[in-house]
Amino acid sequence: MEPTNQPNDPAPENASSPEIPSASATPSSAPSDPPAPVTPPPGNITEQQWIVFLNISALAGLVLPSLGHIIGPLVIWLVKKPESTAIDAAGREVLNFQISWTIWMIVSVAVAVIGSCIVVPIILPFAVGIAWLVFVILGTLKASNGEPYKFPLTIKML
Repeated sequence: MEPTNQPNDPAPENASSPEIPSASATPSSAPSDPPAPVTPPPGNITEQQWIVFLNISALAGLVLPSLGHIIGPLVIWLVKKPESTAIDAAGREVLNFQISWTIWMIVSVAVAVIGSCIVVPIILPFAVGIAWLVFVILGTLKASNGEPYKFPLTIKML
């Protein structure tokens, strides 16, 4: 038997392989790559990030239980609202939510104290607290995706 590929036999040129164009020869009709997204320099916080901070700063209420959930967003909103209308609007929404849910928590605790002999009123403050936490997390996730979020059961005060 005769071997089909010997080292001394030169391979026939372009026998069955198509010609591959060189990297420098690109056709003019080929679509060009889209430009790379512009990233802000490190240390420069964007508007969207401040809105995320507004939402997540409400969790300061877990550290300062009395009014931390209002003080955190309030400080960020007062400092940053002159810089952006989006931060101003998001700050108003977050503060309205926090103040409204403070009212709902006070009402639920009052109902629990008044109706303490019934199981449902005793559970009510815990349910309100869990709902508050869920809505804060949802608002933060929406803000991180750049989507506006309308908090439920919010009284418009600001």
